[in-house]
Amino acid sequence: MKKIALICLSLVMMLTAFACGKTQTAEQPVPEEPVRVAALAGPTGMGLAYMMQDMQDRYSVELFTAPDQVTAKIVNGEVDIAAVPVNLASVLYTKTEGNVNVIAINTLGVLYLLETGNSINSIADLAGKTVYATGQGSTPEYILQYLLDANGLTDQVAVEYIADNSALIAMLADGSAEIALLPEPHVSVACAQNQNVRVALKVNDLWSEKNDTQLVQGVYIVRTDYLKNHKTQVDAFLKDAKESAQKVVTEADAAAVIAAQGIIGKEAIAKRAIPNCNITLLTGAEMKANVLAMLTVLFNANPKSVGGKLPADDFYYEANPS
Repeated sequence: MKKIALICLSLVMMLTAFACGKTQTAEQPVPEEPVRVAALAGPTGMGLAYMMQDMQDRYSVELFTAPDQVTAKIVNGEVDIAAVPVNLASVLYTKTEGNVNVIAINTLGVLYLLETGNSINSIADLAGKTVYATGQGSTPEYILQYLLDANGLTDQVAVEYIADNSALIAMLADGSAEIALLPEPHVSVACAQNQNVRVALKVNDLWSEKNDTQLVQGVYIVRTDYLKNHKTQVDAFLKDAKESAQKVVTEADAAAVIAAQGIIGKEAIAKRAIPNCNITLLTGAEMKANVLAMLTVLFNANPKSVGGKLPADDFYYEANPS
């Protein structure tokens, strides 16, 4: 009888241990899947460089070369967060019937007026000149036209649009264009190729002279349905993105990291471009004020550029990362 009792006791202990093991396993939290992030190669994606290098366990970042590629990913629910031009954020808000929130500004203006001389020192000096530019029918055209209008120069400056940034850089090099409006990193390419090319005017400064806000280039957006269920992850992303952005503008190896991640192909160009790309992370009320001012200017120039109408207040996610 004693032997049978021992056997029964052993069985009870084994079953208890098995049951406890199952309970502990069931209670263990399911690890979060990495946040799926889409970004454009170039300035809009530069702030993510250190996140891509050091936080691969938390973020799965995919780079794209064209905004429409990111649009498809957002609309189809294939990415959670994306770094996009500010006007595309507004277009997507309308396209998805409000299933997009803007959560931060990641890049301020990256447009510059270049000159192969020393005659342009203020926007007034453009009077009687021809400015060659890229971006016809898009944000660069609308910004340039706004600034010319605001400074009473609309009828005094001729603007010739070139289809390709590389072609305009070549025109600066061969002297067929003396004044050009270009974005980074093409500004750095032009200056590197021709020592006679200089930055004459910063479009950011020209904008601020006529506004109480800053010129916005790129933003981070999140799918609203993702935000509702993953607010903690979104707030963590903002904190991590801010840390990554700060490293991009301060760390000595930032250009190497940017090039290694494929955001800008050449380290030398990345190094030259970083100071001009205005990488940042602005959230909350500051983000809203700047984005709204920018979208309003674009809407007044061409409503289609922002999706046909300005987004409602629920477009703006006003949390602040610590």
